[in-house]
Amino acid sequence: MSVQQPVIKCDAVYKVFGENAQKMMRAHNGKVDPQAFAEAGCVVAVNNASFAVQKGEMLVIMGLSGSGKSTLLRCIARLTDTTAGNIFINGVDILAISDKELIQLRRNKMGMVFQSFALLPHKTVLENIAFPLQVKGKSTKESMQRAMDMVELVGLDGRENSFPRQLSGGQQQRVGIARSLAVEPDIWFLDEPFSALDPLIRKEMQDEFLRLQGVLKKTILFVTHDFDEALRLSDRIAIMKDGIIEQLDTTANIVLNPATEYVRKFTAEVPREKVLKIKAVMDPVGDTSDWSELRVPADAIIQTVAEAVIGERKPMAVVDANDKIVGVLHAAKVTHVLFGEKSALENSG
Repeated sequence: MSVQQPVIKCDAVYKVFGENAQKMMRAHNGKVDPQAFAEAGCVVAVNNASFAVQKGEMLVIMGLSGSGKSTLLRCIARLTDTTAGNIFINGVDILAISDKELIQLRRNKMGMVFQSFALLPHKTVLENIAFPLQVKGKSTKESMQRAMDMVELVGLDGRENSFPRQLSGGQQQRVGIARSLAVEPDIWFLDEPFSALDPLIRKEMQDEFLRLQGVLKKTILFVTHDFDEALRLSDRIAIMKDGIIEQLDTTANIVLNPATEYVRKFTAEVPREKVLKIKAVMDPVGDTSDWSELRVPADAIIQTVAEAVIGERKPMAVVDANDKIVGVLHAAKVTHVLFGEKSALENSG
């Protein structure tokens, strides 16, 4: 069985700011000591980042301010030049292509949404969304029809003739999202797109974003400093500190098995029952002779089924979307998630 080529692949990517960056990289044979580089007047923003993102996957890159998360995103989009390493998009080394090829790649394959909405104030919602299509050479009729489809997709029906100043922050961000989707990108880059919004609007935009991803299945890199947002949106999370990826893993593994003390601090206050799915605490299928009649979905969030399963004395079948048994659940595992310590969860049977 052939292994699918990743949509994005980073191989030992470094970004060092400072006049002596290349000289320091050569002098240290690529082994970066942030302290030594700082003494030479350099700032190490991304330090040896290596990972791959598969088609349709949403990887959330998170960390506090100054962790290097936005710089890494900008390197992958080639908005910032890397100091060392390789970046591949669908197998193409984007650091080796010409400026003309890069422009074509951005126009046809990439969509970008940033914290600042960057809408054109003198253009209506429809005109803002149609603008990148017209830049690509689409006719006015074709671009306006596509823009109208995007207006409906992001729920702005009736506001297509409004100007940005007449919209709320959440509505403006929807326009930005619609504009980035109009070109039908394969890859979607989002850098803290909701951080300027108030909490209620932010939650609504996260809901909308999850709905869109459920429909569109884009390959996404999403940058945030908000751990709750990362947990809610991601397929996998990369947690960065001082330019280094401390851990890149599934939500369940990040929460249950933090790789470093830094990651552990992020996960300490996480209400696990609101984050983890049943499949994170199920056991392999064993003897099925004395099971409960209750069947539990593998993708159910623990909190949503806890009341039903805690009282069950018999093992319960865990089933996938096709009702196929994929594991077995013991009530004790759910009890430990709700009330016990991590060690108790790991040692329970």
